[in-house]
Amino acid sequence: MSHSPKALLDSYNIQPKKSLGQNFMHDPNALDKIVASAELQSSETVVEVGAGAGALTELLAGAAGQVFSIEVDQRLRPLLEERFDDANNVYLVFNDILKTDIAALVGTEDYIVVANAPYYISSAILWHFLESPKPPRRMVMTMQYEVAERILGAPGAMNLLSIAVQYYGLPRIVSRYGPAVFWPRPNIDSAIIRIDTHEAPPLPLPPAEHFFRVVKAGFSMKRKQLKNALAGGLRMKASIARDLLQAADIDPQRRAETLSLAEWARLTRAVAEADPAL
Repeated sequence: MSHSPKALLDSYNIQPKKSLGQNFMHDPNALDKIVASAELQSSETVVEVGAGAGALTELLAGAAGQVFSIEVDQRLRPLLEERFDDANNVYLVFNDILKTDIAALVGTEDYIVVANAPYYISSAILWHFLESPKPPRRMVMTMQYEVAERILGAPGAMNLLSIAVQYYGLPRIVSRYGPAVFWPRPNIDSAIIRIDTHEAPPLPLPPAEHFFRVVKAGFSMKRKQLKNALAGGLRMKASIARDLLQAADIDPQRRAETLSLAEWARLTRAVAEADPAL
């Protein structure tokens, strides 16, 4: 079947919706690159986010054991059901990915996420999978290039999302693409990012619940010094926040984006030791 999404959608009288952030990838080389980046084995389970017109789904079905393809746009149901009527390893799920219980979908199977989804929910998709009771073994996503770059950020250019991704896995940018690989063309460059989740963290890290409470507090007032952001976010006196930062060997005047993962871990432990109820 043709990879031309325009011709396919026209045949079903469907127009892309701006409100859903729909840009359909049609370039065969870019599609092949996504599948190659996932390094799929023929027995593996894939959760695809954003079936679209099915071009990527078709390639995934040829490379993996089974594909659970999740699509929020009900208008695409007739197109996708007809396209995959004879595919015995493709399971179409018409639902919002952020409301989908991943563990219930995949059961006990390990799985890999491949997502060519609207960019405005890229961050939410990452959080949804990485914080899932059963996170994926690997994620391969298309996203805005600047967002992908920020996820790989080193201390000095970190944000909450980059810390979260690096807490759970090892990210790298596989490729960069211009607008021409999509229809309609977006006004931005895109990237394929691959995240291999950690079997064991590369350094000792506190439990996620405690770690991210401290990190979110630190980023709650990004333009403020860390001692003030931490005090506001954890509802404590600035003097206590200053003492906790000093106990973790962190200058209280620094800002959240400058801290490394190891420094956040030290700070979380200092907070827990001072008050286990926090």
